[in-house]
Amino acid sequence: MIQPDALLWLALKAVAVAALPLAYVWRSRDPYKLRKLAWVTAFLTLDLVMFGSFTRLTDSGLGCPDWPGCYGHSNPLSAGEPIRAAQTAQPTGPVTMTKAWIEMLHRYFAMAVGFLIIVLMVLAWMRWRSNRSRLSPWLITAIFVTVCLQGAFGAWTVTMKLQPAIVTTHLLGGIALLALLTWFALRESPPRSVDRRALDLRSHALLGLIVLAVQIALGGWVSTNYAVLACPDFPLCQGVVLPQADFRHGFTLWRDLGMTGAGAPIPFQALVAIHWTHRLFSLAAFAVLGLLAWRAWRLPGLRGPSRWLAALLAAQFLTGLSNVVLDWPLVLAVAHNGGAALLVAMMVVLLHRIFLAGHSDALAER
Repeated sequence: MIQPDALLWLALKAVAVAALPLAYVWRSRDPYKLRKLAWVTAFLTLDLVMFGSFTRLTDSGLGCPDWPGCYGHSNPLSAGEPIRAAQTAQPTGPVTMTKAWIEMLHRYFAMAVGFLIIVLMVLAWMRWRSNRSRLSPWLITAIFVTVCLQGAFGAWTVTMKLQPAIVTTHLLGGIALLALLTWFALRESPPRSVDRRALDLRSHALLGLIVLAVQIALGGWVSTNYAVLACPDFPLCQGVVLPQADFRHGFTLWRDLGMTGAGAPIPFQALVAIHWTHRLFSLAAFAVLGLLAWRAWRLPGLRGPSRWLAALLAAQFLTGLSNVVLDWPLVLAVAHNGGAALLVAMMVVLLHRIFLAGHSDALAER
């Protein structure tokens, strides 16, 4: 149970971390501080998603097995005695001083992003109430609700001992938070001229975002179940096109890490099913998004995002392949997670440009 003074110190640490980007924004020469802060917060959220993947991939998710503190303290140094005791009892267990620091740094960073979102929400409401802008503050309010839900799933990730469904949902929540903040920052930015023919891409772009979300969910399921090396070869799996796979146990959603729904150790064939499904669905994702990038490149106003989309798709293929053939190196695994987040952000940029094509008159009046 965390003590009130430790909780206060946690809050102060979050404010201290958030003070750096706030100072950077307020000292910048950009007259539109809200827009600047929105972009900085979106960038930090991308960093937070990548640091979250680093925390998971280094097995640091239970480095502090309570929440929000570490053995009731605000930092691992103060919790040194119980951490050393846990490490002595289980030398290869999830608790070490290094893992505790990784986990707590992730929490400080997450709380700082939450504080920045609160600042954005307060500023947006103040601006709207003073009639300085017609942009509704409800979007940033929804983002605030989303970050609160993310905090809850972060707590459940720890208290439910890295249950795959909770951890994957936490990952998806972080990606959703990045997407919403990117849209908010784009809305605060000057509108760009976009060819009205871009409206023809609406359905394709929405389909692409849905397919990408499914692929990220499958990738998160691979990562949270540690199934990356279930297929150590490429393009085959276990040397065959159709490996033996246990889809029933692999895709039982509500179960403990490494276990089946009945509580038995999960069979290796279930991990093969998880990995192979993610790899096969990537073909659909690449086809849908690659075609979208090609169609968007042909239209003025969409060529920049389309080039980035194509480049990110190529990078995702390379990092995904490297994770398999190079035995899951940490740097490339984190880069693969970051690439997925960047793909979502770029899809949001593309969708926003398409939205501009359909609302150019209203935006011109803004």
